Amino acid sequence: MSRFLAVCVVGAGLILSGVAMAAPAPPDAASRAFALLRRDPARLEQVLRAMPKGADLHNHLAGAIYAESMLDWAARDGLCVAPAQGRILAGACDPGGDGARVRAADLAARPDARADMIDALSMRDFVPTASDRSGHDHFFATFARFMPAQASHGGDMLAEAVTHAAGDHVLYLELMISPQLGPVAGLGVRHPLRGEAFAEADRALAPDLPALVAAARRDVDAMEARMRAVLGCGTARAAPGCGVTVRYLHQTIRTMPPAMVFPQLDFGYALVNADPRFVGVNIVAPEDDAVAMRDYGLHMRMFGWLAARDPGVELSLHAGELAPGLVPPEGLRDHIRQAVEVAGARRIGHGVDILHEDDPDGLMAEMARRRVMVEINLTSNDVILGIAGAGHPFGAYRAAGVPVALSTDDEGVSRIDLTHEYARAATVYALDYATLRDLSRAGLDHAFLPGDSLWRGEAPYRMVAACASVAPGPLPAHGACHDLLAASAKARLQWALEARLHDFETTMIREAGQGATAARAKGPGPA
Repeated sequence: MSRFLAVCVVGAGLILSGVAMAAPAPPDAASRAFALLRRDPARLEQVLRAMPKGADLHNHLAGAIYAESMLDWAARDGLCVAPAQGRILAGACDPGGDGARVRAADLAARPDARADMIDALSMRDFVPTASDRSGHDHFFATFARFMPAQASHGGDMLAEAVTHAAGDHVLYLELMISPQLGPVAGLGVRHPLRGEAFAEADRALAPDLPALVAAARRDVDAMEARMRAVLGCGTARAAPGCGVTVRYLHQTIRTMPPAMVFPQLDFGYALVNADPRFVGVNIVAPEDDAVAMRDYGLHMRMFGWLAARDPGVELSLHAGELAPGLVPPEGLRDHIRQAVEVAGARRIGHGVDILHEDDPDGLMAEMARRRVMVEINLTSNDVILGIAGAGHPFGAYRAAGVPVALSTDDEGVSRIDLTHEYARAATVYALDYATLRDLSRAGLDHAFLPGDSLWRGEAPYRMVAACASVAPGPLPAHGACHDLLAASAKARLQWALEARLHDFETTMIREAGQGATAARAKGPGPA
């Protein structure tokens, strides 16, 4: 560990232990320090890894896991792989004499085959083939290839996700999961949806939902218990991942028939109301899928009906994960607008095709006015859609005043982490430190955590009066700021982020100053 990172870790420990800190360094000093340190690309990644990041709000747990972990679990569980298909096989392993099926455990002695499997289960070294013609096709094909390895490892997956988040200095994760997916979707067979008779379908589903909600809560209990056991949470050897706050979004699969989609949505609302660990609902799977495109408007009307019935449930919806050529032009015209205006989404996942929507400027103005945030997934949008750099609407959203935050989407499949996304944004869009810090704050500010925000404004960020004069550090023991933090889970995490940012900035300023002093002492280099 470098001295810079070591100081950050020690500093974080001081904050958590309640040691008082000095007044925060002026933001302009931190920005100048960052500008000096970012001149070295390797140094930039080191600095950004240590930078506290508020939240990763767009993170599919199934896609967050690295292929190496899944191959290890497959070996431990006695599963086979099909090397020619790049697939982990379900069920007991029965190796084939022709090599079509190989014990996953045998890959340890076959490094080339293991490497090929990793490529097949992720975007690593992707090269188009006849079966995987594009990054889009390969990306979405990986899920069916690795799912058998995940079936009994939810807790191990959660442990990996929070471990990676802790390594990125992320305080909060909202993970998308689909507990009890099969039984819930299967309700659509027993209770078919008749047109748009949502109220009738809701009444038919009502008797079945409590038992499924209880089963889902038991699934999450078991997953979290396994995670705590893997990481030693609550013990003297607790791993850093134990300190990451986790909440869940229930995700509905949009590529199923409508009769199977509505029960998932109805169940998601019931789960949010029953379990505070679930803070919102989402809808997922390839937006360009024929069924997803055909039923998109119907899905948004389902959300609209449920939102009218139960406006307290938060929505973060995948919308606009499309690009010209992927679907006909008319398919790009209104998905984001429908998610905002019909479904009532508070956050949009991806939002890549915004400039192809009808009246994009008017829509972005509406999103800015409503404070509808966009979860920006730079690497994912590049590898799946081929949208990157100046072609990505990240700059357009920012110019329009639409809130944005960086997220990973499927970091295991894409082979990235949140630090990578910050470094990509900083490099491609020449972002300064103040902007990166605002992105970090935005993640927590738009998280679906209960309670009032620490901020009374976000352009620029201005702290509420109750806490504006309190130095960052331990939770105040009394007073108006104490009362706000005691009542708000969101504000407490935001306060922790500010304390960590203060410590990070102090260290960054010192490191930059030492580097400048050393450079002056060394003098000019050879001509």
